Amino acid sequence: MVRSEEQNRLARERSRESILSAAIDLFSERGVDGASIAEITRRAGVAQGLVNYYFGGKEQLVAAVIDRWFEMVLGLSQVEGDANARLAGVIDGALMATAFVLPLQRAVLAMQQQPSTHRLFAESEERHAAAVHTAEDTVRGIFRERGDDDPAVEEIMLRTTLEGIIVKYAVYGHTYPLEASRRWVYRIYGLPQPHEPLPLAPGQKPVPGAEPRPRAADSAGF
Repeated sequence: MVRSEEQNRLARERSRESILSAAIDLFSERGVDGASIAEITRRAGVAQGLVNYYFGGKEQLVAAVIDRWFEMVLGLSQVEGDANARLAGVIDGALMATAFVLPLQRAVLAMQQQPSTHRLFAESEERHAAAVHTAEDTVRGIFRERGDDDPAVEEIMLRTTLEGIIVKYAVYGHTYPLEASRRWVYRIYGLPQPHEPLPLAPGQKPVPGAEPRPRAADSAGF
């Protein structure tokens, strides 16, 4: 049976998404240099030549992974309500994204630091410059509404704090106390403590023990 143009389009989208998903997982596990195109396409279950067809090569595939991260970060839903409710929504959105897309976070965190991929991260940041600027201004507007003296610095320090949690969670996995960290961030910004914990991502476990002790070795295979 001859497939329709719509069926062909959906098949192409599935193949492209499979390659992107496999690349994210392998870049997270082995780094960009340690993941070959052959391994990526084998895990994706597609022909090796489709990487060039859909992306143009490995460097462009890396750029597509970084673009996906920016789309995820900039696409976090905004909470309605007063400034405190919206600030809590920013915090929760960032931390939930950390848990639910851990391989993507790990892959892009490494790309930010490595000289071979830092340029690609900077180029992707430039492509998303307008959306990044809008997101920054939105959070600065929240701090301005709260009456903070320097909304720009407050936004930068909030981002720094959340990125620090993201980095630690990428290293320590489920042994890192994400929920306790969330409540700590709420306290330093004078927000009412949340009534419900963040939902657990697939495979995520509550932090073991009454007193958390993050361990990288314990997070292997998370």
